[in-house]
Amino acid sequence: MDGPLGLRKVGSICSISEMEDLDLSRLLDKPKLTIERKSSFDERSFSEMSASFARAGLDSYETYSPGGRSGFNTPASSVRNSFEPHPMVADAWESLRKSLVYFRGQPVGTIAAVDHQSEEVLNYDQVFVRDFVPSALAFLMNGEPEIVKNFLLKTLHLQGWEKRVDRFKLGAGVMPASFKVLHDPVRKTDTLVADFGESAIGRVAPVDSGFWWIILLRAYTKSTGDLSLAESSDCQKGMKLILTLCLSEGFDTFPTLLCADGCSMIDRRMGVYGYPIEIQALFFMALRCALAMLKQDDAEGKECVERIAKRLHALTYHMRSYFWLDFQQLNDIYRYKTEEYSHTAVNKFNVIPDSIPDWVFDFMPTRGGYFIGNVSPARMDFRWFALGNCIAILSSLATPEQSMAIMDLIEARWDELVGEMPLKISYPAIESHEWRIVTGCDPKNTRWSYHNGGSWPGSSFLSSRLII
Repeated sequence: MDGPLGLRKVGSICSISEMEDLDLSRLLDKPKLTIERKSSFDERSFSEMSASFARAGLDSYETYSPGGRSGFNTPASSVRNSFEPHPMVADAWESLRKSLVYFRGQPVGTIAAVDHQSEEVLNYDQVFVRDFVPSALAFLMNGEPEIVKNFLLKTLHLQGWEKRVDRFKLGAGVMPASFKVLHDPVRKTDTLVADFGESAIGRVAPVDSGFWWIILLRAYTKSTGDLSLAESSDCQKGMKLILTLCLSEGFDTFPTLLCADGCSMIDRRMGVYGYPIEIQALFFMALRCALAMLKQDDAEGKECVERIAKRLHALTYHMRSYFWLDFQQLNDIYRYKTEEYSHTAVNKFNVIPDSIPDWVFDFMPTRGGYFIGNVSPARMDFRWFALGNCIAILSSLATPEQSMAIMDLIEARWDELVGEMPLKISYPAIESHEWRIVTGCDPKNTRWSYHNGGSWPGSSFLSSRLII
């Protein structure tokens, strides 16, 4: 039986093999989104920018022609396109170049933020793995892949370091959250200092850094056509170490990846512990990228590829079945029975219908849907998270119908999700007593600021490309 928008309704005892849309080979055929979208800025300039992103392969890793350049050129660079770049593009490039970090004369990344009005920079003077990805994509589109290659190699080198937090040793595959370069003007030496969580606010290790590294390696390979880096023994080993951490078998009965608060882009306590949508979407995308880059010239490589394929199969079913919410599914959850037992249970996570927040009923349009923030035993986080939903579209975790439904939701709730500024990271904001409990009274997560319902351009970069 088909549900709204042609989405197939999943029965409670439906097996994975019965799901026709789980053929992973079909994921290579990405849907073409043809939605007339609203814009908050200059229509002409942003449509030109969107065309540049499309040529660079951000909407599909599989359709980009290696060696191409985009219209994102520096003021001094030649412009291939017939249009003049918007003035803010030149300003952006100027700011980006000022943020470059050098190690032994070679650019290796960009610092997280530049604030000339503040002397207290905390850790914003470092190169963050996740924050550098938007900068790296811009450099790739501008025909400057060397800085991206340097970054990939330096972070790969740091992965090999011994990682300890309060005398506790972390897994070998953990990538650093950030690193900085210490310049010694006397000895004229540069030293790399990595942070795996031992210095971070809250002392949390990043779950997403390894995923972003694999995704960026794939972007570099597709952009340059250079296969040698991804096929090198060091990069092959680095990918396998990351995947070993994620694909390890244990007590968890879900194919999703367990993640603590503060271990992702939402790097402060926001109640996203469990299985946050952003991590699952990045996990899925990284697995697909690794599947395309891993060599199978030995038993270890073949086994790793087989494990990835099996995990992708289960993860796809789980995410599309249990994380997806539309008008029909909302009605089904509202009528859930609880304390169900055995494999025939419909309410498999024992979610209490009374836990559905009132705002969801007003927020959910008749036409549209989205992947909710979290699903775990007796808990569904109904919040909207932009990055996870948009990465789900980009990676084909979402079906073509679900992709269209997500875009329909953004259109229908434009005022709430976009308004006059970049796409909101999350919606709605946590307020009052709930804010005190969930965030621990974190002053940086007051309502409509930072991660709590606000806009963070660095992290919503990829997301906003999909709606402009």
